Amino acid sequence: MTTAAATVLHRRSLTVRLATPRGFCAGVDRAIQIVERAIEKYGAPVYVRHEIVHNRHVVERLRGLGAVFVKELDECPDDRPVVFSAHGVPKAVPQAARSRDMFFLDATCPLVSKVHVEAERHHAAGRHIILIGHAGHPEVVGTMGQLPHGAISLVETVEDARGFVPPDDADLAYVTQTTLSLDDTAEIVRTLKSRFSGLPDPHKEDICYATTNRQEAVKRLAEGSDLVLVVGSANSSNSVRLVEVALRAGARDARLVDDASRIEWAWFDDVQTVGVTAGASAPEELIQGLISALSARFDVTLREDEGARETVTFKLPRALTV
Repeated sequence: MTTAAATVLHRRSLTVRLATPRGFCAGVDRAIQIVERAIEKYGAPVYVRHEIVHNRHVVERLRGLGAVFVKELDECPDDRPVVFSAHGVPKAVPQAARSRDMFFLDATCPLVSKVHVEAERHHAAGRHIILIGHAGHPEVVGTMGQLPHGAISLVETVEDARGFVPPDDADLAYVTQTTLSLDDTAEIVRTLKSRFSGLPDPHKEDICYATTNRQEAVKRLAEGSDLVLVVGSANSSNSVRLVEVALRAGARDARLVDDASRIEWAWFDDVQTVGVTAGASAPEELIQGLISALSARFDVTLREDEGARETVTFKLPRALTV
């Protein structure tokens, strides 16, 4: 028997469970399409304020097509299109673009825009707004930038909720970042409601359907998995939350990996079943690359979990469809 044949015969069995749903959501798909279509229609370069979505592979591919990623609008020339990222931007950004007669495309996820509208509605009704989210995240920066300074207070933790002091006994309302942990957010909301009776709930849940579906899927995945691998970038809030949710749901171990090259094989000691999922900004090709890497090392049995089937789509800006 050849050495290669013996190696194949002695490969350890590994069951790989794939979460459903996983990977791209409708908002991410729309944002990426906006950049791609803009490059096709207007030629390169097309400028993008901040990463269009939080995934290194997506950003690098778009950069190769002719996208130029910048931190602020003042890094963009007046005569080239600029795209605002899926996370949303403060109102001052499009205002500045208009003042320079720039052509811009807003790739803000419609579900993030819904939170913006909700915050504006509460502000118009005279309420002070509590934003549950993570300081410095682009979505939080964008939401806080929809209203005048001081109109929104950020609450990140249960401890923050316990210590929050409203300005001048104002009427209150709350909104949330769309990519939070469902369980963490529910605990923060319970704490706020225990302190402030009559705190109104959003008309619709602020945490987006894709975040909810992926967290529920990873909970199911974690129940029977020794290890859960979440494909996504470290700056992707929804991907990081999936790791946390998997651990809480009973996975012995859970890891965030940018791609298959970041796997450490020591993680697989005594692992018989690995669950695999991806954050909402991670392309399916990265999942397939990870499965290929596992199959090269183990005798893999692949199973796809049952889960929510997503059919949501969002329209592209009219400028790209006419």
